[in-house]
Amino acid sequence: MPTPTPLIRCAWSGDHPLMTEYHDKEWGVPVHDDRILFEFLILEGAQAGLSWQTVLNKRENYRKAFSRFDARKIARYTAENAARLMADPGIIRNRLKVDAAIGNAQSFLKAQKEFGSFDAYIWQFVGDKPIDHRLASMKDVPARTPESDAMSKDLLKRGFKFVGSTICYAFMQAVGMVNDHHVNCFRYKEVSRLAG
Repeated sequence: MPTPTPLIRCAWSGDHPLMTEYHDKEWGVPVHDDRILFEFLILEGAQAGLSWQTVLNKRENYRKAFSRFDARKIARYTAENAARLMADPGIIRNRLKVDAAIGNAQSFLKAQKEFGSFDAYIWQFVGDKPIDHRLASMKDVPARTPESDAMSKDLLKRGFKFVGSTICYAFMQAVGMVNDHHVNCFRYKEVSRLAG
């Protein structure tokens, strides 16, 4: 019996099971659910200066610590809540990032109210349709783009923190606003079809 051909994946997914699963099931899939968009906004901000694997390892802890990313609950967090988070070894205990998550929840709710949904607000930066970069390899992946620059500038103006252009671009990749799977990756065509 012939040996099955191994799947070709984007090199960054490595061989860690969590990273592989994230690559195979989530990365690049268009997201339009406000709660999930908020989750990725917080997690990408938490990643600043760290690896995505570090964040993925703590993702379930983040969900528990941050009220399953319910922005309404997080927006009402008090100093006591912030102190609880800073004492939680299951998350990245960085005061600026914890405070940013609480402030970002408040800004998120304002954007939701203004645009009807955060989805309607955030997807406008790519004209409501994923950008397909048709990358030959991972070395062709940009760190930022004019779209992520525009998103970052607008988010900062609205009071969001930890939303520099590079973080915004990683967010765009995560939630499928761009398809940066390289063209030989088995997920490239699957994700392209989901973009419709």
